[in-house]
Amino acid sequence: MLDDNKPLTNEQIQYYRENGFVQIDDMLKPDELEELRQYLDETMRQEGGRSVQTSQKGNAYYKVLNQRVNTWRDHGGIARFVLSRRFAQAAKDLTGSSGIRLFHDHALLKMPHDSKPTPWHQDWPYWPMNETGALSIWIALDDVDENNGCMMFVPKSQKIKNLKSVDLVEPHDIFSDGGAARVDRNTAVVARMKAGSCTFHDGLTFHYAHANRTDRPRRALAIIYMPDGTTFSGARHICTEGLGLEAGGRLQGGLFPRLA
Repeated sequence: MLDDNKPLTNEQIQYYRENGFVQIDDMLKPDELEELRQYLDETMRQEGGRSVQTSQKGNAYYKVLNQRVNTWRDHGGIARFVLSRRFAQAAKDLTGSSGIRLFHDHALLKMPHDSKPTPWHQDWPYWPMNETGALSIWIALDDVDENNGCMMFVPKSQKIKNLKSVDLVEPHDIFSDGGAARVDRNTAVVARMKAGSCTFHDGLTFHYAHANRTDRPRRALAIIYMPDGTTFSGARHICTEGLGLEAGGRLQGGLFPRLA
């Protein structure tokens, strides 16, 4: 059941808090992995609905990421995973937060052939949050390595704040930003994983994904969590548009449910 917990070791928790990321193997059982693969494939074939396809085939962004946001709002099977206690409880344990809420999920496919790497960036500058502490789980639905788009993380880079967001199509070098001058990209850790394993990373952790040089899509599901009490900054974001939120108000309610 997806509501059972995946016990984390003290070493994993401390590693995350010190380095801003951690890899956890076998987060999904084999039958769960096959189920999620089916649901993700079904979702990516759909058109319309409440999820948002951020780019279309042939566009520059699509070559970096074939991405769909809030898939849980279109597919009950996906929702079982996105709203599951297992993942959210792990996020709560890693951060030490008193409660964890969903911000959004996104399917992240790197398509074969004309694939581009995802440049070094932080996630938090894209999110309309006043507070830091939000994090992502990145679940591999295929085995991943440098050939098909695995990620890399720079340890301890989550301590760097107040940087600009990076354009993923025409990126600037985040390591040239003033506050990042002391970050050494040569310390980056490569996150090779078997399907069903995952990483968690803080929204401020520098990360990168390789291009996909294989003949098959690389599939992943990412879920963004935020500590309960996180407030809205007022910045524009696809997941908050049209909700009538006021800057300074809490991100909560049915679209941002508390999960742990």
